[in-house]
Amino acid sequence: MSSYFHSFKQSIKNHTLPTSLDYPFYYKPHPIAQLACEELQQYLENQTDFEHNFGLKSHDSTSAIGKMFGVLVCKNSDGDIGYIAAFSGKLANTNQHKHFVPPVFDMLNKDGFFLQQEVRLNEINSIIERLESDPKYISLKSELNTFEKEATKQIEEGKKLLKSNKNDRKQQRDQIVPNLSEDLAKAYEEDLVKQSLRDKHEFRKLTLELETEREKILSKINVFEIEITNLKEERKTKSNALQNQLFDQYQFLNQNKEKKGLLDIFKETSFQQPPAAAGECAAPKLFQYAFQNNLEPICMAEFWWGDSPKSEVRKHKHFYPACTGKCEPILKHMLDGLKIDDNPLFKEQTTGHLLEIIYQDDDIVVVNKPEEFLSVPGIELQDSVYMRIKHQFPNATGPLIIHRLDMATSGILVLALNKDSHKQIQQQFIKRKIEKRYIALLDGIVVENEGIIDLPLRVDLDDRPRQMVCYEHGKPAQTKYKVIKRKDNKTLIYFYPITGRTHQLRMHASHQLGLNTPIIGDDLYGTSANRLHLHAEYLEFTHPTTKELMKFQVEPNFSL
Repeated sequence: MSSYFHSFKQSIKNHTLPTSLDYPFYYKPHPIAQLACEELQQYLENQTDFEHNFGLKSHDSTSAIGKMFGVLVCKNSDGDIGYIAAFSGKLANTNQHKHFVPPVFDMLNKDGFFLQQEVRLNEINSIIERLESDPKYISLKSELNTFEKEATKQIEEGKKLLKSNKNDRKQQRDQIVPNLSEDLAKAYEEDLVKQSLRDKHEFRKLTLELETEREKILSKINVFEIEITNLKEERKTKSNALQNQLFDQYQFLNQNKEKKGLLDIFKETSFQQPPAAAGECAAPKLFQYAFQNNLEPICMAEFWWGDSPKSEVRKHKHFYPACTGKCEPILKHMLDGLKIDDNPLFKEQTTGHLLEIIYQDDDIVVVNKPEEFLSVPGIELQDSVYMRIKHQFPNATGPLIIHRLDMATSGILVLALNKDSHKQIQQQFIKRKIEKRYIALLDGIVVENEGIIDLPLRVDLDDRPRQMVCYEHGKPAQTKYKVIKRKDNKTLIYFYPITGRTHQLRMHASHQLGLNTPIIGDDLYGTSANRLHLHAEYLEFTHPTTKELMKFQVEPNFSL
């Protein structure tokens, strides 16, 4: 244990230890946890234990992969205060490092079942790839495609001929048969019937010949496809069995040494099944080792080291909480019985927020929402713009809320007091006839004076409510911007959202493919401050009843 439990290199006597553990999904690291992170970062900068390209050295030609690291400050059985460290996923293609606690289960053990069974799965993938790219198989599929087109053409031509001949016979019945004697008419009709039967016979013969030819080609293709299908079924069966066997290896402890496996943990969630890489994050590794070795957890911190991934916002050395998708269900079990800080997002505001009404009539209400105040009720927090307006206008009908602002964002909101007004203004939002302008203070210098950011966004399923850039499944998101002022390495800026995606302005400001300059106080995509410096300053729309153009502007409580 001594190699994993690190004593502080400098004195910690001046630090008062916290009396409860951080709420893992929203917290500001305690100073002693920050000190542990600083020591870990010094190790990362100077270590020679492993080679991994974090993207911090320009001369490294290998692919850059940043990593999340975590520390857990603990007290050991001798009463000494130190810390243990961990990383998320694997590092330098291995899970075993002398400076970091081991994983809950090492799937990369060369003698373990995972790698051995993965060999067969990779072998199956190779065979499938070889079969699917076989020139004969590709040629047969091309031949079938060409044949299908030609067969369709011949069938259509055959049907047209049947119809044409049928029309000719009808015309003969109408124009010739009535002028014939009874015997001749009977003979003529019999001949027409024979023609009809002959035509149908020829068409059936054509379809049978085409079907026979088609079956010949398909039988040759099936030689490949039966083997491919069987291999894919084997791969699916083996992959599912391997996944379940892998899940069984992840058994998580809590302070009472009670074990709970991944399958049982996630059975109680909306996921039902554990997501990929569940249990491989830094936080579960840290607590598992602590409970295995009778270490008392005191406080924790996690930070990003290296280049940001292309889809997410991760800044070098910035602190981040544990992810909600993979870690929250696991830590709910692991931290059971420990004294944990309350979730600050779910604390009722005892002092209350003043909700300023800047305009009202019989149809609409326009308010200036304060920062850190909900637009609509949450799961545990009820106080919100919606509840305040509903209480103040008890005779109002309809949904009231037309659009929303993030809890952390301040600014102008318009609400409808009746269904018709709600519908009228909602349509203006849908058709993008509403003029909106936000003002924000960014933590850095934006060089360009104006421009458009176009980055599609979707929710990070493993870490809600964070958003991520995704060109495959993301929804279109565009933002115009215009710089107002630059000073003291900060930028005051206007944002004009063309679309209205969740966290759109925050992501477009922070992401490396956007402005790469986070909004001050953005605790999700930047660093926390006294508030998120983002304010919905201007709103312009057409009144639902009077059709008058309504313009509202409210200055923010921050400036540059």
